[in-house]
Amino acid sequence: MKTLVSPTLIKCLLLIFVFCFLETGVLFRGSCLVYSWYRPSFRRMRWSSLFCWFFPILFIHICNSDEKTFGWVRSVRSQKKALFLDVNDGSSLRSLQVVADPGLAHRRLTFGSAVEISGSLEKSLHEKQNVELQATEVLVVGECDPLNFPFKVKERHGLEYIRQFPHLRCKTNTFSSLLRVRSAATSAIHSFFKENGFVHIHTPIITSNDCEGAGEIFHVEVSNKGDQDEPYFFSVPAFLTVSGQLHLEVMAGAFPCVYTFGPTFRAENSQSRRHLAEFYMVEAEISFIRSLEDLMVVMENLFKATTERILAECPHDIELYHKHVAPGHRVRTINILTHSSQSFAFKVEWGNDLQTEHENYLVKHCGNVPVFVINYPYELKPFYARDNSDQPEHTVAAVDLLVPGIGELFGGSLREEQQEMLRARLARAGMEDAYQWYLELRQFGSVPHGGFGMGFERYLQCVLGVHNIKDVIPFPRFSHSCLL
Repeated sequence: MKTLVSPTLIKCLLLIFVFCFLETGVLFRGSCLVYSWYRPSFRRMRWSSLFCWFFPILFIHICNSDEKTFGWVRSVRSQKKALFLDVNDGSSLRSLQVVADPGLAHRRLTFGSAVEISGSLEKSLHEKQNVELQATEVLVVGECDPLNFPFKVKERHGLEYIRQFPHLRCKTNTFSSLLRVRSAATSAIHSFFKENGFVHIHTPIITSNDCEGAGEIFHVEVSNKGDQDEPYFFSVPAFLTVSGQLHLEVMAGAFPCVYTFGPTFRAENSQSRRHLAEFYMVEAEISFIRSLEDLMVVMENLFKATTERILAECPHDIELYHKHVAPGHRVRTINILTHSSQSFAFKVEWGNDLQTEHENYLVKHCGNVPVFVINYPYELKPFYARDNSDQPEHTVAAVDLLVPGIGELFGGSLREEQQEMLRARLARAGMEDAYQWYLELRQFGSVPHGGFGMGFERYLQCVLGVHNIKDVIPFPRFSHSCLL
């Protein structure tokens, strides 16, 4: 396994409670090539002199104007001459300061309460804010009991603590920031594909095939079969999708570039920080593509474009610094692992799959930068991966992108377009009859093609530096847990 490394430093600045790194990449060839790739050029935003610029939904257009605004109280400070409130509507990390007569203070006006405030927007004399709202009326729309509310004013609650309250954690600064970044990243991904000519395909959630062939699938059955004679509602066994890839390959027979972005499901009996039973996948399929390098260019560009967009749209939720990319060099991956002084729980040997401990070590060895691993042993990848016909190593044209702290972020391959080679592999696995339709795709205008999938939650972990995947999805589903 050969490796190509880019020794670059990655820096991150944590603005709220989370954050991280991200930057260059690496590519593994031959039995794992590595190639430097990520060179972001982000520009800083220019901020409007008006505070209202930060509140696209909530506020304010002109100073010295009468306004009515809505939001939730972040803090209450009552003094002899004035009542100060920080009010936030979720559209930004920043809050609007409200100044009111102390006579408007009320016992129902507490941290977390929902308010409707009328007043005049005035220029503020304080350095940390441009404007403030001089309130003439403060109406408490929804009370919040401070004794029973699990989050306390001006306290930093850890992600593990707020995870216990999936119905309330969106009210915290930490999780509301995550949700804004998640929304911006979703929009950025769709924009990237649209701008590059991809057609968005809605692949089914209920399917009759298991794309990965791992058997970790959820079966779909009716809750009350009644007097049905047939054992299956769809006449065949049905499952929740583990991937939209095979359906995208169908569409790739008529469109040069297609993608899907939606939920996928894995019945993995694991409660680790890396696994969810329901998560979101970004998947793409590209026709007339003949090399892994071409596929990796698309993967790289998606990563960079999405990251640049969220940095521009969520500047107060994340800020990322970058360094220049240094020239790369090649090393055999198997040599990196076997010559390591570190002992591994899983044996390092050609033909064995990379485990999490191996992935983390490779990323660390390469300078804590993203690392592409390509050309895996034939038996380690699914039936659809193209055979490289490179005896004696016998590899397939598959690629994984490993990132610091996470492990695998992207996975992809060139697809086997030669019908007889594909048929032989399916036959050896006893799957030829079930995938006859997949073989037929190679009979009618088939072209060389390839594709990839990116775990959306893992991407968010990467750019935010979040340790546990359960903290980057609104309502996590995992083994023995389905709250709400």
